[in-house]
Amino acid sequence: MAKAEQIKALLKSHLEGDEQRFYSVAMQVAAHEARLGHAKLADEIRLLVDKSKAQRGAGRLVQISQPRGELANLLAVSHPKARLSDMVLGDGLAREIGRVIREQRHAERILAHGLSPRRKLLLLGPPGTGKTLTASVLAGELGLPLFEVRLDGLLTKFMGETAAKLRQVFEATSQTRGVYFFDEFDSIGSQRSASNDVGEIRRVLNSFLLMLEQDQSHSLILAATNHPEILDSALFRRFDDVLSYALPDDRQIEKLLRARLERTADRDVSWSALAEESVGLSNAEIARAVEEVLKAALIEGEDQIGEAEISRMLKERKEIRRRVPGRQLRSEAEPGA
Repeated sequence: MAKAEQIKALLKSHLEGDEQRFYSVAMQVAAHEARLGHAKLADEIRLLVDKSKAQRGAGRLVQISQPRGELANLLAVSHPKARLSDMVLGDGLAREIGRVIREQRHAERILAHGLSPRRKLLLLGPPGTGKTLTASVLAGELGLPLFEVRLDGLLTKFMGETAAKLRQVFEATSQTRGVYFFDEFDSIGSQRSASNDVGEIRRVLNSFLLMLEQDQSHSLILAATNHPEILDSALFRRFDDVLSYALPDDRQIEKLLRARLERTADRDVSWSALAEESVGLSNAEIARAVEEVLKAALIEGEDQIGEAEISRMLKERKEIRRRVPGRQLRSEAEPGA
């Protein structure tokens, strides 16, 4: 059954009208029951939370999911249901993400002892390796909304305006708890000493560093980039944790392929051979190849998918990657690259 702290947190959040906190604690109870082996009860709690959000428009989220004025151009809101089990990761990265989830689920206990749960994360790695999915998973696991910051609305050519908009985003983190995701963060987090930099960008970065350091909300703030080498060194000290993503190895690729295709593939498919020839592709590229295989089978009316069809689609993704400048496969990169 739920722990005493969770029951008290549920009552407190209900009495205070904090629906997002109520949902978050309810998801903690579901996770606790799942760990005890009460899978049916855990699923029932999750379904009740999802149903309540759908009926009530996620409570306090109505203000920001249907924003007025400038905020409408700054935040895109979604309510992911992704789970950590949906990701195929190396053991180290899976452990780090799991640690963030555990600390957030026990945030009240941690804060009561003068400590802070991890909530400011910097995600580094190549495109398609799971950074965006991580934001969705954190939101889904914690029962929180995902707010993706619209950089096209944030960055302007007018001096001082970008920093003012950035302030609105950070004010929102205190008003509504959620996962706030800055994708392609290098556009505002590049080195302040860069020769091609302009004064406005330096001021924006300085503003971000100050706001991030001063932020005392209970929201999670994520920043992701494919180009960590150009980030300002001061950024790394402001985040609670830095998560590094890499292209999947053959073991992870095999798991990805099996998860999506094993039920419809021929029994004699050599998954290890397919995984070995796919090394160098990202998680997203492999997922795209799998989708192409499934669509082709549907169009042709095939009930079983052969190894040759899967291999052909994976090779197509490799060929597409070769044609994109700057995205050569690892095996083709220069030594030490």
